[in-house]
Amino acid sequence: MKTTQSMAIVPRAGASLSRESILLLLLKLRTFIALFLIVGFFTATVPGFLSTGSLLIMIKHIAINAFLALGITFVIITAGIDLSIGATLGLCGMIAGWLITKGIVLPMFGIAIFPSVWVIVPLVLLIGGLIGAVNGWIITRYNVAPFICTLGTMYVLRGAAMLTSDGQTFPGLAGNPLLGNTGFDEIGAGTLFGIPWAIWLMIVLAAVIAYIARRLPFGRHVYAIGDNERAAELSGVRVKQVKIWVYTLSGLCAALAGIVVSAQLLASHPANGTAFEMNAIAAVVLGGTSLAGGRGTVLGTLIGAFVIGFLADGLVMMGVSEFWQMVIKGIVIIVAVIIDQMQNRMQQKAAVVAQKAVMEGNQDQLAR
Repeated sequence: MKTTQSMAIVPRAGASLSRESILLLLLKLRTFIALFLIVGFFTATVPGFLSTGSLLIMIKHIAINAFLALGITFVIITAGIDLSIGATLGLCGMIAGWLITKGIVLPMFGIAIFPSVWVIVPLVLLIGGLIGAVNGWIITRYNVAPFICTLGTMYVLRGAAMLTSDGQTFPGLAGNPLLGNTGFDEIGAGTLFGIPWAIWLMIVLAAVIAYIARRLPFGRHVYAIGDNERAAELSGVRVKQVKIWVYTLSGLCAALAGIVVSAQLLASHPANGTAFEMNAIAAVVLGGTSLAGGRGTVLGTLIGAFVIGFLADGLVMMGVSEFWQMVIKGIVIIVAVIIDQMQNRMQQKAAVVAQKAVMEGNQDQLAR
């Protein structure tokens, strides 16, 4: 009789597990499904949505969000957050604009030095990385919550960007041939094989970060910290150093976004990048990175950036008002977080079921 009951229970449990496995797979593929649905909808409703010209323009827009999203992917995997990336973008763009239009003034000699673009770009990237490193140092040294630290940094950086020009724009960033500082506009308008430089930079950045995540010990340490920080520390991972580096990478990517935005506009404004951090966080979460840490992929983040970008540009092309666009984006973010929580619970449940099955199997072997 017991054998009959046991045989009756196993198929039902197996069927339930199969349904849960399918649902979990769909949740994991949610970003690809969302991208497919969005592209299909706008292709059917917006004429020329996938034309070559429109596609290149949209991907150029997506690249900016992708720079920011790729930069904070590691931050979120470590269960952190960086709200200062939009302000870092704005400040770094203003620094680039300052160096091109005003140069480095040396009052004691009565001269101004105008660096070449080959000097400006690495310098601005370095500044962005230092901003991120300061965030990481404050968070790890004084045990400040990442949300609070980067929120404060966001205000500091936004104010600093305003102070550089009293809130005014630095226009005309094409440079002056007589000063030897031309070429900045090439970053924003230049192409290679017909593809804008912004897109190439996005591809290279994604490939580098994916390589770090999959192939280098640093990537494994990032996931270990997000999964269980205490256990990672006990196993020899230098948690504080890793965290400082992930925030440094976030700041560097934000600086890159600031350079590209200013180069595309040929102008730097202190308000550039306002609220960009929200789109970046949305892309990361949509891509399957858990806000609780320990889970996420670079490919998922990239696809998430495409979902946000196609959605935003598609709504603009449909003539949807900016206010409704904000409402829709907010709903997308909320739904993404809800789905993320569902996936976490299902994975925990599946892990418990698998562990129970292993224990029962071991007991059966012992009984034999």
